[in-house]
Amino acid sequence: MNRTAYLSIFIAALAVSLTAAEAPKTFKVSELTFTRPQAWEWVEVTSSMRKAQLKVPGPDKDQSAEVVFFYFGEGNGGGTKPNVDRWLGQFQNQKNQKVVDSKVGKHTVTYVQVEGTYMSGMPGGPRTPQANSMLNGAIIESPEGNVFIKMTGPMALVKSATADFKKMVEDAAT
Repeated sequence: MNRTAYLSIFIAALAVSLTAAEAPKTFKVSELTFTRPQAWEWVEVTSSMRKAQLKVPGPDKDQSAEVVFFYFGEGNGGGTKPNVDRWLGQFQNQKNQKVVDSKVGKHTVTYVQVEGTYMSGMPGGPRTPQANSMLNGAIIESPEGNVFIKMTGPMALVKSATADFKKMVEDAAT
């Protein structure tokens, strides 16, 4: 290998190292502090509506799940029920739908779970059907405004990440 090839490899390794070092282990959305599960990756947000974004890598490098955090202030972004209904409406061929309210610390947390064909895309825009998908969602109610957390991706991957998702939500809410 020539000197240029070694230099290229060194620079690529350094870039990966610096990116990993910059990924926060904890982050705030509103007054809540979330701890990123160790295997999950920090992703720069792709929309001003998103306050944080994570990637759950799958065993197959071609598959991953997305975890997105939304916060709209005291207006609550439409409230809990309309958002639950919207999330459920993003799925066709639904099965195993669950909506459960829990008290976690001083917060009410509404958990949403559904499996089916996820129609990904922005509301009002084009939709891309993704079969065999799953959503795990949580809405943490707060006087400062609700925090909305939505994980979507391949069903098997989202199921395998459910415990980490719930722990991350409940640790922040307590």
